[in-house]
Amino acid sequence: MRTSYILAMIPLSVLDLSPVPEGSDVSQSLANTLDLARHAERLGYNRYWLAEHHNMPGIASAATAVVIGHVAAGTSTIRVGAGGIMLPNHSPYVIAEQFGTLATLFPDRIDLGLGRAPGTDQYTLRALRRDPASAENFPRDVLELQAYLAPATPGQPIEAVPGSGTEVPLWILGSSLFGAQLAAELGLPFGFASHFAPGSLDQALAIYRDRFRPSAQQQRPHALVGVNIIAAESDAEAQYLATSQQMSFTHMVRGTRRLTQPPIADIETYWSPREKMHVQQMLACSIIGGPETVRRGVDALLERTHADELMIVSDMFDFGKRLRSFEIIAGLMR
Repeated sequence: MRTSYILAMIPLSVLDLSPVPEGSDVSQSLANTLDLARHAERLGYNRYWLAEHHNMPGIASAATAVVIGHVAAGTSTIRVGAGGIMLPNHSPYVIAEQFGTLATLFPDRIDLGLGRAPGTDQYTLRALRRDPASAENFPRDVLELQAYLAPATPGQPIEAVPGSGTEVPLWILGSSLFGAQLAAELGLPFGFASHFAPGSLDQALAIYRDRFRPSAQQQRPHALVGVNIIAAESDAEAQYLATSQQMSFTHMVRGTRRLTQPPIADIETYWSPREKMHVQQMLACSIIGGPETVRRGVDALLERTHADELMIVSDMFDFGKRLRSFEIIAGLMR
């Protein structure tokens, strides 16, 4: 048992969906994303990742590679990447070109996390002109993408330009045992999406570590764990701010799409008992409170998972409060 995970300087990173609050718009959300990335860089965060979601009015990061370029151009040292690109939505060749271009523009700063889910509904999947069965080809597509990013060989008939030779670091992302098994087999770092689907967290990490095979990219397993952290000056304030995220997940359960809502005094008046049960299951990997509560929660999570890195989601309505939340969390690194 490690005596102090915090003193061991576990890297902390940021996952941003570019949320769109009620009364705001996409333009402001993308500006906020760059402001938050610069804030995270000053505070010493390790990575800043953006996620691909489609047909969601409350999320502005659908064109993920474009937003990554926006963030990377506006920062200087923090690693920027996808958490993740939903590979079944795309040709591996096109993703190799996109991220090869990013890696050429911003050397040694780009990460490419890959997910197997479509990140949207069936109607939008058809609008993307993708076959739902393409998810079954995910392992093969990962290998194809990896080959396009590797140095070109003599006589290679298809080359990603830019792309070949950039060897952009690949990550396998998932919320099930499948992703853990694939990451272990391919010898890639693994990110578990426990910030919205924590049910298989412990089993997935055990499988990943037990079955990991070293590769040219990764000699040892590297497990990144997603966690919701809403930090504020007091436990009461954090619980209040967290109701915006709880309402967003309630909308997911209801199958409705809304912008991020202002916090409310009593979340119990908003959801039904069934909705509350579902939302609490999805948000079980959450730490909400003042600085000491957050510190204890992070220590307990790291004691449980032995994570090599934490990827933090801190979504709330007020952008100033969101900046402050990441400041409080960053204090755990010191």
